[in-house]
Amino acid sequence: MNVARAELTAIEEQVAGGLFIKRGDMLFSHGEGVYLFDTDGTRYLDFTSAQGVAMLGHAHPGVAQAIAAQAGQLMSLPSFLYGTTRARFMAKIREVLPSHLPHVFLCNSGTEAIEASMKFARLVTGRPQLVSATRSFHGRTTGALALTWNPKSKDPFQPLMPDATHTPFNKPEALARDVTENTAALFLEVIQGEGGVNLASCAYLQAAQAICREKGALLVIDEIQTGFGRTGYWFAHQHAGLQPDLVCMAKGLGAGFPIGAVAFTEAIRDHMYMGVHGSTFGGNPLACAAGLAALSAYQNENVIEHAAQMGAYLMENLQSRLQDRRIIRTIRGRGLIVGIELRTHVAPFLKTLLQDHRILVLNAGPRILRLLPPLVVEESHVDEVLEALASVLPA
Repeated sequence: MNVARAELTAIEEQVAGGLFIKRGDMLFSHGEGVYLFDTDGTRYLDFTSAQGVAMLGHAHPGVAQAIAAQAGQLMSLPSFLYGTTRARFMAKIREVLPSHLPHVFLCNSGTEAIEASMKFARLVTGRPQLVSATRSFHGRTTGALALTWNPKSKDPFQPLMPDATHTPFNKPEALARDVTENTAALFLEVIQGEGGVNLASCAYLQAAQAICREKGALLVIDEIQTGFGRTGYWFAHQHAGLQPDLVCMAKGLGAGFPIGAVAFTEAIRDHMYMGVHGSTFGGNPLACAAGLAALSAYQNENVIEHAAQMGAYLMENLQSRLQDRRIIRTIRGRGLIVGIELRTHVAPFLKTLLQDHRILVLNAGPRILRLLPPLVVEESHVDEVLEALASVLPA
């Protein structure tokens, strides 16, 4: 490692205060498309899309140019003043949202979108209880953490918000018991990303919607990781034909730039009033410029259809080439979110893929290798990852 790189990595290590796990000692300087580059000029194939946000790849020209142009004009504007970029972004997001969700609250991240939805649900229904699913992940702020399942994430911070409970994931028969007349909202992921790339069945999702309607609870769908083409549809809940009351979005909405949003129905809008919620940076011109460029790219560059095709190619080849290996328990996913469940811990394989093959992948728990590439990935990139996995995972 050269001196400059050693100094810079040491600064990150010291200042971050131990909050983040580092993998390797490479120092990344820039990216292009599906690749990241370190300060030595070494190229890495990024099958994490920066934890699911770089959906259009790194340094997408349209997004980069929009951010640069907006930064030279106006970066900050409070929500109580009208803004040209925000208005255009809001018009664009309404074009891509399901028609029954005409309203949007803008914030800065996925966990903020969840927090807003929690408040909106309690406001609208006047009820205290919030229900989410086992193995769910909805964020790390204390409200969202109460909905998150993993005890390791939440136990150090107990007691968390009361009246947050969990129902078994993919168990329709449990919904009538766990969603009651005291429930403000049921929060569900269509695919549990952090929880293990677990796919909700259409029957389960439709049962959830039906029981919410019956009990007067709101259905909140968390599309933070699955929205904007990740599964081959604009939103993953469209696979099941749902009409949720609220949809939480982030990650792909800004194609790498921090932005979050909650879409909601006219019925919910009728309960809103000035000051019920807000965000200093939410809807700022820079984020809206990035989001506007990202949404335009999804619409005009055949990205979502391409993601569906590449997802099918990835899954077909994973199953044909790797499924019979004893180390693999199962392979599951939809579109370009795929989990390979192993019979052993995944961490050593992540390290080997990075150091020996220059490929970045994620985990989803201790035994699941998660593939989350940018939507602009091509067959050649998939083939490279398949070759590396075949080399790394023992037969």
